[in-house]
Amino acid sequence: YEVCAEAAAWLRARLREPPRVALVCGSGLGALAQELTEPQIFDYADIPHFPRSTGTGGTGSAGRGRFGGFGGVVVPVRALALVGVHTLVLTNAAGSLRPHFGPGHLLVIRDHIDFPGLAGRSPLVGPNDERSVWPRGAGLGRAYDPGLRRLALALAPKELRARPGVYVGVGGPSYETPAECRLLRRLGADAVGMSTVSEASAARHLGLRVLGLSLITN
Repeated sequence: YEVCAEAAAWLRARLREPPRVALVCGSGLGALAQELTEPQIFDYADIPHFPRSTGTGGTGSAGRGRFGGFGGVVVPVRALALVGVHTLVLTNAAGSLRPHFGPGHLLVIRDHIDFPGLAGRSPLVGPNDERSVWPRGAGLGRAYDPGLRRLALALAPKELRARPGVYVGVGGPSYETPAECRLLRRLGADAVGMSTVSEASAARHLGLRVLGLSLITN
């Protein structure tokens, strides 16, 4: 709790106004931040307890970029909640597991399979701090907000061929083998990647509304 509170205090002291919506830019999607007007940009290395980005395809600044699913992603989510964020939009670049999802298509996440979480690496593992506003036992039956999903599907450009689907998060850092892809398809997954599930779980644990978007790249 102290770690997240210290990061939140650092941000609160520097932000011009409290944020209400946070957008996490996935691999190759950092250019989305260029659409912002009058942005404030902070280096992750300057924010207390924020992990540093070490993967490829991302940047290391608050306001753009993200960490891989194996990089300690939940401290930023919890810190953002403490400074006032109530809605979290998670984006990622993902691999398709279905023929109807091709490169350039958009998967609007309706549910996920969290392989690291099933193996005991959930961001909710560990003792509960009584000073925290985050009780254990959070349900993830509706991890991705239905209203935000409907809005995303309605507003997505036609050329993205947006559809709802199930995203599976794996630990990485290597990409999936053909046999693993066949297994994931049998489990009901439509796309696979190495991020998003931990952030979504942590955000729902805090009561945030979550929208997940996967840009299919292969």
